[in-house]
This record gives sequence, C-alpha cells and structure tokens, in this order.
Amino acid sequence: MTRLVMKFGGTSMGDLERIRRAARIVAAEVKAGRKVAVVVSAMAGKTNELVAWTDGAGKPGAGVALSDDEYDVVVASGEQVTAGLLALTLRNLGLDARSWMGWQIPILTDDAHGRARIEDIPGAVLGAAVDSGQVAVVPGFQGVTRDGRITTLGRGGSDTSAVAVAAALECPCDIYTDVDGVYTTDPRIEQKARRLERVSYEEMLEMASLGAKVLQTRSVELAMAKQVPVRVLSSFIEPDENGNLPEKSGTLICEEDEIVEKRIVSGVTMSRDEARITLLGLPDRIETTARLFTLLAEANVNVDMIVQSRARTPETVNLTFTTGRRDASRAADLTRAAQGELGFEEVAVDEDVAKVSVIGVGMRSHAGVAQTMFQALADKGVKIQAISTSEIKISVLIDAAYAELAVRALHGAYGLEAA
Repeated sequence: MTRLVMKFGGTSMGDLERIRRAARIVAAEVKAGRKVAVVVSAMAGKTNELVAWTDGAGKPGAGVALSDDEYDVVVASGEQVTAGLLALTLRNLGLDARSWMGWQIPILTDDAHGRARIEDIPGAVLGAAVDSGQVAVVPGFQGVTRDGRITTLGRGGSDTSAVAVAAALECPCDIYTDVDGVYTTDPRIEQKARRLERVSYEEMLEMASLGAKVLQTRSVELAMAKQVPVRVLSSFIEPDENGNLPEKSGTLICEEDEIVEKRIVSGVTMSRDEARITLLGLPDRIETTARLFTLLAEANVNVDMIVQSRARTPETVNLTFTTGRRDASRAADLTRAAQGELGFEEVAVDEDVAKVSVIGVGMRSHAGVAQTMFQALADKGVKIQAISTSEIKISVLIDAAYAELAVRALHGAYGLEAA
C-alpha cells in the first residue's frame, strides 16, 4: 500500500481547465495503485483579492490587522473553493473523492492568526480514509486552533500544509508547480540553466531563503525535520491515452547521503527583496550594538548581513545591516526614533540593492569557492557591499543594476551549465 501526497499550486488551480488537468494527473496516480491525498492552493490571484476585501472591511485607512481571526476566515476561503472544485472534478472521473477542511482532519496550529505554525496533525482518520481508496482533497494554507478558530499559515503556506500532511501520513510529497523542477539558476536570467535531478534539504533551504521561489522556506524546514522526500514536478504534463503518467523526472529534495555525486556549487540565486540600512557615527560600544538589535528583534525585523567598519573618529563606527524591503522603512523609523539613545549621527537607507548567492554542499570540503566567486565578480566590475556565509553558501550584496550580470557570471564561473 503506497501512500502519496500531491500538491497543486495557484497556477495549477488557475481555472476549471487546469483543475481538470490536475484531476487527470491525480487519477493516473490512483490508477497506478497509490493511495492519494491532495493539497491545493487557491486560484492564482484569489488570495490577494481576499486580502484586499479584508482591508476594505476594516476601519477607513486602517485595514484589518494580520492577527485578526476574522481575517483568517476570509482569506482561507480561496483554498476551500479549489478543494471543492477538485473533489467534484475527481468524482466526475469516477473516483471516490471528498474535501477535508483543516478543522476536519484536524490540522492543529497555534493562535498566531495570519502566520500560524502547525503544532500537530493526527493522521489516523485521514490515513484510514485514504487507505480505503478515497482521494482526500485538503485545502492548503489553513488550520485550526485547539479552541476551534480557523487560522492561516502565511503566504506560501500551502507548501507547508502539503509537507505536514505527508509527514502525518508518513509518505512522500509531490509538489506540482509551473516549473519542472529546481534549476541551477533562474532560466529567465541564464538560458544555460539546468534542471537538477536531486538537491539536498540543506541546499534547498538555502535556495528558498535566498531568492529561489520554487518552494516556501518553512516547507523545506519541515521536510528536513520530518524526513519527507519532496519531488518538484510540472503540473503541465498530461497522462497518455491509457491514463498513465510519463516517468517522473522533476527534482527530488532528499538527504545529502542520497546524492551520489556531490557538486561543489549546485546553484546561484538572486533576491531583489533587499534593503541596506547604514548607521553612521555609531558609538563603538557593544552595549549600543546590542540595544540596536534588541529594538529590531522586538519589532520582528529580520536582519541578514551585518558589516561594521571604522568611522571618522576612533570612538565611532559605521554599521550596515540588510533586511527585506518591506521591513526597511519600519527599521529605519525605529532607529531614527532611538537616535538619542543610540547616539549615532545619521541613518541612510538604500533599496537599490540585490543579494546574489552561490550554494552547494560540496563547499564544505573544497577550497577556493570564495576566490572563484570574487574573481568572477571582479572580472565584471561588480563591487561588493556586504558578505555573509554559512557552511554551504556565500552571499554578497551588490548594486541591483548588476544583479543579472552577476548571476550569469557566477553560473559560468562554476561550470553549472555542464554540471
């Protein structure tokens, strides 16, 4: 008995014809003998529309707080629509199918409305239904608190829902999307980008957090923690005239040990969702720096790169940090409000920057990765504004105008077109 969770994103659920195609893919897996649960996103653009409605229903000019439980009631409805439509379509194909809302399984979460985290999914009832031959269609993105209120998991939460359901059912998860796998870089930037057959959980986690939009970061974290094999596939395939799917290709997200030939660098990513904030003339005292980052942490501002350099006087430094663009103005306002306490001279904000990263598990055991990166950028005249590293990645902050040039240069420097 082989269980399988299949997930279809907003593009795959974009209209009735695409829902019918998804249903044919599901039917082919059932025909092949698999016991299937399906997790679906809302139709592309529908969540944005629902969010706009909640904003319009709030106080004039104020909108609705993200933490409002009624906000979740509204925005969770998009996935409920596609779950019902897919279940109806599967029934029309002769399959036993029904929708399972988050509260019916249940998908238990904390009460952080709008950004809830999954605490538990008791898998016995859903597993029994799936094993009986029923196709269970689950709306992604939603859960329920222990006192029965609907919650949502935040943007991209349907990927997390799918991996969580797969963990509860102790089975693999196939994620169908508008691309046919994970590539060495964005093919829209570099035509020589290649699809990777396998990527480790750690590599995918770095890629997802550094700009690759194939999978949501939290879903990869959960897959790694629960050891759920995840395969990324194209939703634009079609079963043949006998109702059989072509042999699966896509990209498998798995343990590093399952990758026989470990590449030094697996991919190059780019993120334009960056802002650089610099405090000039900050007193060179550790307690001052600690207070600055305490203020940012208390406001839930996520900080990435941090660079400190000497200022004009020996007693002061210039401190630069990066954050997401949507947090930039809030972070700048917080620092300006604390200028008297922190004692810096000036704060500068630059949103015309991009972060470019190289990622690969092979970096742990190979020297010269940084030299190759910096030389490739130097050859193209790309100046580096900040650097951050981990065991398996190097990220640099550069002028946004050079972002695509940098991606192409690094992709070629590491020979990824022939990897």
